Amino acid sequence: MPLINKTRSHSVVPGNDLTRLRIAVTVFFALDGFIFAGWVVRIPAIKQQTGASAGTLGLALLGVSAGAVVTMTLIGRLCRRYGSHPVTVVCAVLLSLSVALPPLTHSALALGLVLLVFGAAYGAINVAFNSAAVDLVAALRRPVMPSFHAAFSLGGMVGAGLGGLVAGSLSPTRHLLGLTVIGLLVTAAAGPTLLRHEPLVPPDRVRSAEHPARRLDTRTRGLVTVFGLIALCTAYGEGALADWGALHLEQDLHAHPGVAAAGYSSFALAMTVGRLGGTSLLERLGPVRTVVAGGATAAAGMLLGSLAPSVWATLLGFAVTGLGLANLFPVAVERAGSLAGPTGVAVASTLGYGGMLLGPPAIGFMADWYSLSAALTSVAVLAAVASTIGYVTRHATAVRETVVKPG
Repeated sequence: MPLINKTRSHSVVPGNDLTRLRIAVTVFFALDGFIFAGWVVRIPAIKQQTGASAGTLGLALLGVSAGAVVTMTLIGRLCRRYGSHPVTVVCAVLLSLSVALPPLTHSALALGLVLLVFGAAYGAINVAFNSAAVDLVAALRRPVMPSFHAAFSLGGMVGAGLGGLVAGSLSPTRHLLGLTVIGLLVTAAAGPTLLRHEPLVPPDRVRSAEHPARRLDTRTRGLVTVFGLIALCTAYGEGALADWGALHLEQDLHAHPGVAAAGYSSFALAMTVGRLGGTSLLERLGPVRTVVAGGATAAAGMLLGSLAPSVWATLLGFAVTGLGLANLFPVAVERAGSLAGPTGVAVASTLGYGGMLLGPPAIGFMADWYSLSAALTSVAVLAAVASTIGYVTRHATAVRETVVKPG
C-alpha cells in the first residue's frame, strides 16, 4: 500500500510535468555519459601514477564492472521501494563524488577498490534512470527511449572531447575533481524536478502494488531474460569495438594511429545518430522489427568491418555496425522495464553489462587462438543472434505490447 501512495498513474500527470520530467531524466543520462567518458580518457595517466602493469591495470578496471553488476539487482529493489526519482538523484551524487577517487590512489589494489565504488554508483544510476525513463515512455505514449540513450552517447562524446582538451594542462586529480563539481551542480539543478514529482507508475503496476509479494510469472521472467540477452549481444559489440577496433585497424590493416583512433569514433558517432532517429524508427517499424533489422544491419556491418582488406571499408563497416546496434539496447531495456518495472530494468542491464564485460577478454582469447580479424566476427555473430531472438520471440512479445493512442 505505501507504494501506491508514492506514485501517480499516467492519466493524472499534466503535460507540462511530463516535459519537465523528460528534460530532467535526459540531463541525468547525459551527465552519466559525460562523467564516465571523462574518467576513461584519464586511464593512461592514472596507470602511470599507480605504476600498474597492463595486467594489473586490467584487473583493477574489472572493479568498475564488478561494482556495477553487483549493485544493479539491489538498486532495482530500492527503486521499487522508494521510487526511481529519489534513487536517481542519490546515485548521481554518489557517481559525482566517486569519480574524484581514482587519481588519489597510488597502487593497483587501491585503484581497484575505489573503482568498485565508482562502478557501483555507475551501475546504480543506470538502473535508476532507466527505470524512470521506462515509466516516462509509457506516460508520453511515444517510443522515446532511444532519445535518452542518445543523450548518454552525446554526453560521452562531450566528456571525452573535453578530457582530451584538458589532458595536457590539468592533472587527473584536478580534472576529475572538476567533474565532481560539474556533476554536483547539474544534480542540484535537475534533481529537484525529479524529487518534486512522484515516480510515474503504469496503471497495471499500481494495481499489482496491492499485492507486493506476488512474484513474476514464469512467462514474464522468460521474456525479461530474452530482452536481457538482446542487451547482452549489443553490449558485447560495444565493448569489443571500444577495446579492439583501433588495434585491428593499426595492427591488421597498418592504418596510421590517428586513422585507427577514428575507428571507434565512427562507430560511436553512428550509434549516436541512430539513437537520435530511434523514436521515428520505432514509430514506423515497432520494437520487434527494429530489433530484427538492427541486428541484421549490425551483423552485415561487422562482417565488413572485420574482414575488409581496406581501411576505409573497415571504417564504413564500423559505422554501419553502430547504426545497427544503436537502438537494440534501449529497446531491450524499455521492454524489460515495461514488463517487470525496475526489476526488469535491473535484469536487462545486468545481462547487458555482463556482455560488455565479456566482450573484450573473449575477443583477446579468440585473437590468440585465431586472429584479431576472425575474433571480431563474433560481434557479427552475436548481432545476428540478437536479430534471431527478436524474430523467434516476435509473437510472444507482440501479445505483451499495448498500443495506446494519444488523447
